[in-house]
Amino acid sequence: MKTLLYQRDPLSSTEKQLEILSATSGGQVLFETKLQACDLFPLKPRQIEIFQINVGKQCNQTCKHCHVDAGPDRKEMMSRETFEQCLAVLREYNIPTVDITGGAPEIHPLFRWFVESCSALNKEIIVRCNLTIILANKKFYDLPEFYKKHKVQVVCSLPFYNADRTDRQRGEGVFEKSIEALKMLNAQGYGMENSDLKLNLVYNPSGAFLPADQSSLEKLFKERLFTDHGIYFNNLFTITNMPISRFLDFLIKSGNLEGYMEKLIQAFNPSAARGVMCRNTISVGWDGSLYDCDFNQMLDLKVDQRTAQHVSDFDLNSLNQREIVINQHCFGCTAGAGSSCGGKTT
Repeated sequence: MKTLLYQRDPLSSTEKQLEILSATSGGQVLFETKLQACDLFPLKPRQIEIFQINVGKQCNQTCKHCHVDAGPDRKEMMSRETFEQCLAVLREYNIPTVDITGGAPEIHPLFRWFVESCSALNKEIIVRCNLTIILANKKFYDLPEFYKKHKVQVVCSLPFYNADRTDRQRGEGVFEKSIEALKMLNAQGYGMENSDLKLNLVYNPSGAFLPADQSSLEKLFKERLFTDHGIYFNNLFTITNMPISRFLDFLIKSGNLEGYMEKLIQAFNPSAARGVMCRNTISVGWDGSLYDCDFNQMLDLKVDQRTAQHVSDFDLNSLNQREIVINQHCFGCTAGAGSSCGGKTT
């Protein structure tokens, strides 16, 4: 499978994606209107607590649901200069958590140096790992030990607790490699009882539906992964698939776009809206551009134009007072129990 960009698919254009979302029947119900009805418009941050950085779009996998359109054919990578600008922000401001994502962030040649630099600043570090990268090449085999050394919280994608549904979404053989990588993390103490090494899994639905109850799914995943494979982990995060990029392509080709948008809109939850991740997170793109969240980043929707647009001009006070940029895809974060990079929001 190739990325939308490699295929020169019209959906590789963010303008085209936004145009399609606004043209659906769901586009007649504006996200802004929903926020107004629960006194949340304009949507404002509480305080930036998470500095999320997308270090590049290159990945060893090309998953069907990927909102980044990541894959082996993507070449975008964060420069040393931009990494240094990120570190300058982290030194100057008391932002406690650094959340490193991609693509597969471990592919970046400066990944380990950056983790070490953040660790030296006593930041809580989250790395979003697709698991199979650990086994992709011998140079990655020691990643579990590296994570342990720097007390990195590892957040891993695992679509399901069996091979069939996982491989259909992420590629043949992914489940088997994921289980092997999880065992390597467990061997270092990750996810184990009485260990401070956190191992969390992420579940995305495989179709045009909302995730089931997070607590129930977590219990089921824990039972099946331990019984079938002897795997331990801490928490399961359920994340709703955003109607953008490759998942938007799936929705269109399967004839599910209209129905999916209607589901998201009908399931709008004011409580979930109050807890959306853009209220305590700032997202930094591989080129240093600033966004309200990772999803806005993938749609090229930069932060409020009245504040800094690039990490080199970062100003925490201004960003904490900005108006958060919204669009129709935001219904994905506010449906049901809500959705964020940390799972449900209610």
